[in-house]
Amino acid sequence: MNARATSVLSTAASDLLSLAKPRLSSLVLITAAGGICLAKGQLSSGRSLLMLLATAEMVAAANALNCYLERDSDRFMHRTKNRPLPSGRMEPSVALWFGIALAAISLPALAIGVNVLTALLGLTAFVSYVFWYTPMKPRSHWAMMIGALPGALPPLMGWTSVTGRLDLPGLVLFSIMFLWQLPHFLAIALYRKEEYIAAGLKSLPITHGDGASRFYIVVYLTALVPVTLLLYPLHVAGLLYLIVAALLGAAFWGLGFRGFIRKEGAPWARKLFFYSLIHCSGLFAALAVEGIAHG
Repeated sequence: MNARATSVLSTAASDLLSLAKPRLSSLVLITAAGGICLAKGQLSSGRSLLMLLATAEMVAAANALNCYLERDSDRFMHRTKNRPLPSGRMEPSVALWFGIALAAISLPALAIGVNVLTALLGLTAFVSYVFWYTPMKPRSHWAMMIGALPGALPPLMGWTSVTGRLDLPGLVLFSIMFLWQLPHFLAIALYRKEEYIAAGLKSLPITHGDGASRFYIVVYLTALVPVTLLLYPLHVAGLLYLIVAALLGAAFWGLGFRGFIRKEGAPWARKLFFYSLIHCSGLFAALAVEGIAHG
């Protein structure tokens, strides 16, 4: 194989991988693995790996179909305009069939290799992301709420893959991720407001203004912080997690409240976005450390 052919194959493989949105998928896998580790019970290493691989494929399928459906609006946003479809490097049909093939493999794998409940949760995440959230984004700012549903289901899927049932701790994990995404999404919508307008997408800053968005960020953070602490009284997490969650949560809320009081703009929203990643990573890192220490 000559150098040119190798380069073409490498670019094609890279483009297929980009359809899966690896950074987003990695967060999903971390939270799903967290659900597995926190659940009471045992899941063999083989089934755990199968669950994570099938979940990764399911997320990749949803992301690929999202790229297919948003290929026109993606041309107007800085962070998406160089994706394979809006840039013209890939035919739309390739992304379409890539997403369909991954979905056709991953969802039955969850049902057969893990359990039916986990597969149903995966199907809910897939359908809500592709057929509800994605088409709703140009129509209503409520799409943000819908988009938080599939993002919150992976840790619950991890939990149910072990327990086979919906328990309160698993639902708390779901609630943490659901509430966490709302200030995270609003921060993005604030500092990328002009790009959303150019792409024809709706968001709370566009429909209700920056002030309302800052207010709701504080509202969602006020709900999020105490919910993150519930894992301790439920005996899912220990004292280390409680301290870390309290400190990270207080800083998150404080940063959000400061922006609301001072009516800060895009630079603050960008800081809030990056801190949201630190907050989520810190919570699951504390849970992982506790798991290792007590393992």
